[in-house]
Amino acid sequence: MANPFEALREQAKAVWAAVETPQRPQIFVGYGIHGQAAGAPDVLDALKKSLAAEAIAAEVHITGGLGLDFAEVIVSIALPGKPRVYFSDVTPEKARRLVEEYVAAGRAPLDVTVLGATGTLDGSGYADLFSRPEFKHQRRIVTANCGVTDPTNIWHYIAHGGYEALRKALFEMQPAQVIEQVQKSNLRGRGGAAFPAGMKWKFLHDATVSPKYHLCNSEEGDSGAFNDKHLLESDPHRVIEGVILGGYATRASGGKGFIFIRVGWDLPINRAQKALDEAYAHGLLGKNILGTDFSFDVELSLTGESYVSGEETALMESVEGKRAMPRYKPPFPAASGLWGKPSNINNVKTYSYVPSIVAQGGDWFAGIGTQRSKGTALVCLSGSIAKPGLYEVPFGVTLRQVIEETGGGVPNGRPLKFLQTGGPLGGFLPASSLDMPLDFDGMVAAGAMFGSGGIIVGDDAVSVPKITAILAEFNAEESCGKCFPCRVGTRQVADVLERMTHGHGSRAELDAVMVIGDTMKSSLCAHGHLADNPIKSGYRYFKSEFDALLPSGAPASAASMRPR
Repeated sequence: MANPFEALREQAKAVWAAVETPQRPQIFVGYGIHGQAAGAPDVLDALKKSLAAEAIAAEVHITGGLGLDFAEVIVSIALPGKPRVYFSDVTPEKARRLVEEYVAAGRAPLDVTVLGATGTLDGSGYADLFSRPEFKHQRRIVTANCGVTDPTNIWHYIAHGGYEALRKALFEMQPAQVIEQVQKSNLRGRGGAAFPAGMKWKFLHDATVSPKYHLCNSEEGDSGAFNDKHLLESDPHRVIEGVILGGYATRASGGKGFIFIRVGWDLPINRAQKALDEAYAHGLLGKNILGTDFSFDVELSLTGESYVSGEETALMESVEGKRAMPRYKPPFPAASGLWGKPSNINNVKTYSYVPSIVAQGGDWFAGIGTQRSKGTALVCLSGSIAKPGLYEVPFGVTLRQVIEETGGGVPNGRPLKFLQTGGPLGGFLPASSLDMPLDFDGMVAAGAMFGSGGIIVGDDAVSVPKITAILAEFNAEESCGKCFPCRVGTRQVADVLERMTHGHGSRAELDAVMVIGDTMKSSLCAHGHLADNPIKSGYRYFKSEFDALLPSGAPASAASMRPR
């Protein structure tokens, strides 16, 4: 069978060649959420006006985020015969001067910070961008295109290997062979549960009922996590390709994929919809994809602000137009999911790894990381950290390498006190845990969890009980209310912690909170199961801070800390 992808590949090469080896200046503006928050719209406007004023014919592109959020707004410029140079902290005034001094005359303004250069051309005088300390421990797989290509241009994605995995699967592999590679990779779900993705796909592959559905979960409500949004706004075609591959691997021809995004995330929504439109326009979605007998559709499904809708069965309820509340299991989604049909739910990041796994093989991916946590982790650093941002590092690097070497450590010379990981259902780790390897199971054993990748750094000025009270209030507010232990228990925990932080707590109430946490384990979903993580891990490592809030200053009874 003739492969129509060849024509797409050749056109993409031509489009990217004009960018990589330009005949006229190519200017890129980091236009992700964090870039926009730092002023990217005004910078983009200033660049365009300055180019017009100088009568310079240049191509202006947008990119997603490079991950160095502390350096936004990031502008990169490739002049004819010169490498692409990245500039940080660009303001509208600096943008004007970049045009007048660098684009027009080839001299970078002295007060504009140069992050580094990329490309094969020598003699630029600038260090390699990826030799910076922020990239020392990184291994960019799913973020390889982020901050480099235009997420609204399908040719940029294809030119960087995009949809090659789909071509390989459709023309060289059977569905079971795709699943075999995902199983070999030991890819575990990146939404927090860390369940083996290949196993879930095998369940759906073996289901005999049609149609079958794939749901890509981007209900990213965790405090401190923004990697799902980052991928959708910076490289949406990678996510879409992963979902299509999931459909092919699980014999879901004639079925459908849904990318589930929270209402209000306008940038990820718009970028994903633009990418879907492009994929349909070029025969990569819809009926008879690339001329084969495989047909598959993907659409966006928007939801209201419901944290619990990130739970897989609540997500299905929301897609069906119902209130987002968990279902009883069994039956599990692979048997009876969306509209009672076999379904698979994975996180944005999980689907995003699949194109690379199919293209390079499961053994390649399994060779990265630790014994049980394979591949890379997308870590979102925020809080008391010198270089907040998103970093993709292999599992197995230590928290110290992530916090101190990649993120620059705690600013202003203050000591690190704690890490709060895994979102509002996660836990606390003390500074003494910095030599712990980044690993799903190791972090759970320590009383925390990696979750979806958010790590909030706290210095010695931050009160652990107060942070715990904030997380408890969030968990109470976001309980869907379906089951009694969670609905009542999260509110009781939040109320007790609120009283404690205002000097009105008691030992009896702190004892009761620990017991309530155990009772919530009987809840229907993980929201109730894990809602006591912040208080129990906080008390485990920062006991004296909680005890100091009790009227007598005496510790809570040992009975309250019985094994979970």
